[in-house]
Amino acid sequence: MNRRRTLAALTATSALLLACTQAQAAQGRPQSAPQRPPLAGLRVLLSNDDSMQLARPNASDGKGLYEVRRALCEAGADVVVMAPWANQSGAGTSATSGGQLTVQRRTALPDGYANDCSGAPAGGAVYGVCKGAAPCGQSTPSATPADTVRLGINGGLAAKAGWKGGPDLVVTGSNFGPNAASVVNESGTLGAALAAIDEGVPAVALNSAYDPAVTDSFEVAEHTYRRTAAFGAAFIAGLRERDLLAPQYVVNVNYPHRGQHQRPRGTAFTSVGTQKLLDLHYTAVGDTFTIGAQLCTPRSPGCRPESKPRADFALLQRGYVTVTPISPDRTATGRATRGLEHYVRGGH
Repeated sequence: MNRRRTLAALTATSALLLACTQAQAAQGRPQSAPQRPPLAGLRVLLSNDDSMQLARPNASDGKGLYEVRRALCEAGADVVVMAPWANQSGAGTSATSGGQLTVQRRTALPDGYANDCSGAPAGGAVYGVCKGAAPCGQSTPSATPADTVRLGINGGLAAKAGWKGGPDLVVTGSNFGPNAASVVNESGTLGAALAAIDEGVPAVALNSAYDPAVTDSFEVAEHTYRRTAAFGAAFIAGLRERDLLAPQYVVNVNYPHRGQHQRPRGTAFTSVGTQKLLDLHYTAVGDTFTIGAQLCTPRSPGCRPESKPRADFALLQRGYVTVTPISPDRTATGRATRGLEHYVRGGH
């Protein structure tokens, strides 16, 4: 059933339920108890790689995180945010192996998000994590995305939220831009999610796509953030209902950019693509190099084309929500490795 038919069916069902409830009340019959929220009782650690600041004009530093926080709480989850103090996009799976980390609670939340989780046991607490023992400030080095998840699972949530058993689920994002194809290798959003399954906790990564028609800038529409969050909360509820929240792999979800009155063309089960998405360049002035990046185009000389038939980014560009299981196993297999295998097994 497509999305439009689904929405129509839901609308009709809601109207029928309302009519039945009104009829029961008119006849003096007892009404049934309200339905339990789909994520009730689920403890969620929410992180990202964009930070929890939400201070940039283009909202690239945490808008998606606050939208997901709202959607998860509306679905009944108990959410605590532990996110990097400053933007850590591209941090991948990097982690801090020594020294100290400071967890600092944010008391004044961004406009429009303050009361989203007020009824949850933990109150939707938001923490930023920085490096060092001093309070986090404007120039304080930030913890990495993986740091925030490892800290939260291994003592941070117990100390700050009283979650002695840790979280039931780690959700990361939604990210400013898609995490598909070659970008998967450097994504801090996925790095944080991989840190979660490494600690034995299921993880879902959410990502909001850019407008594919705009190739000279990176922008995520506000309605895309909101739709990503709504889809993510409903999708996680479905995974929970079917007992599919497991730590064997990260569930990576990319939500497409669509117009205000357009819906995704469907949900596709995909694999990580081989296409190179970003073309990096380095401009030198003396010993200093400035890093620049632009989206790859079909004619970009340094960009690798796609080699898989059902790759994530290709289907995302066509308007599908893509769902990809990502494993920490990086062992290459197949025809490309046979020459290496024969050489090694030959005694060299």
